[in-house]
Amino acid sequence: MAARPPLRLGFFSRLLDEGGAAERYRLAAEQIARAEAFGFDAAWVAQHHFHEGEGGLPAPFVFLAHVAARTSRIRLGTGVVTLPLEQPIRVAEDAAVLDILSGGRLELGVGSGGNPAAFAAFGLTVDSRRPVFEAHLATLLDALREQPLPGGDRLYPPRPALAERLWFATFSVEGARAAGRLGTGLLLSRTQPKPAAAPETPLADIQDPMVDAYLGALPYGIPPRILASRSVFAADSRAEAMRHADIGLRRYQARLAASGRGSPDLPLPELIRRQDVHLGTAEEVIASLRADRVLDRATDLAVQVHSVDPPHPLILRSIELVATEVAPAFGWRPAAPALRVA
Repeated sequence: MAARPPLRLGFFSRLLDEGGAAERYRLAAEQIARAEAFGFDAAWVAQHHFHEGEGGLPAPFVFLAHVAARTSRIRLGTGVVTLPLEQPIRVAEDAAVLDILSGGRLELGVGSGGNPAAFAAFGLTVDSRRPVFEAHLATLLDALREQPLPGGDRLYPPRPALAERLWFATFSVEGARAAGRLGTGLLLSRTQPKPAAAPETPLADIQDPMVDAYLGALPYGIPPRILASRSVFAADSRAEAMRHADIGLRRYQARLAASGRGSPDLPLPELIRRQDVHLGTAEEVIASLRADRVLDRATDLAVQVHSVDPPHPLILRSIELVATEVAPAFGWRPAAPALRVA
């Protein structure tokens, strides 16, 4: 049996720091720079329209171009571009330009999701999301692969290598199977919906069958790319981690309860379990992550502090602890020597 390739480590952000948009962008860029300094392989950002409580970034290519100018090595990923709400040829053009400007560092993640409430502003209904996504994905792939587009034109600037760095986000077994058939990477989210009758179901119980479907459909000779995004907050003490979790997770649960999804008064251990948060000291985070079976087959682990969302200095400290203590326990080694950062 071939040896498993080394785990790749990513930092994921929905840009939810306290403050206005400018402050969120400043802090997220600083967090990504810190991740690069400590050897992380990739940084991922999510696209969200309108609803600042869910995410602070409607224009990921613009933001990542800014980050590319501040970094030199770390790969830059969209996790994800909400493809039904975009013109796919323009996505291909923006991706190609960003990939050139960043020195070939773009990882292009797409999905059909996003807040259903955002679709109306784009003239779409949620019911049309899946067929629109499939049509836009086909056009995007044609453009990236330099196929003739309607009218006969081809993508400029050409960037065919991006087709080999496409990632597909999904919440379903059938979506994972489709990603495998296409030979794309598979993005697995920590926001995976849980069964209404069993909201405490571990992510692995839901996502293991998705990994099976993806691997079963992957064409022969194409190496798998499976990214597991997980909530990870490493702190210098469990008390510190729990104090911030009590604030952040309750704030998040209150938003869920306001939309009819669960009670706002759950005990903190239940919130941690339902939201699949790995938190505490580095040793506690390692033990918690080792219980996640999906990581046994993931090629990439992307850590995020949501929905704890601690203050910025503690996010920087968590990045450092993940790089120096947590990830090495899973065989990860930094892509570059870690810098000493004050």
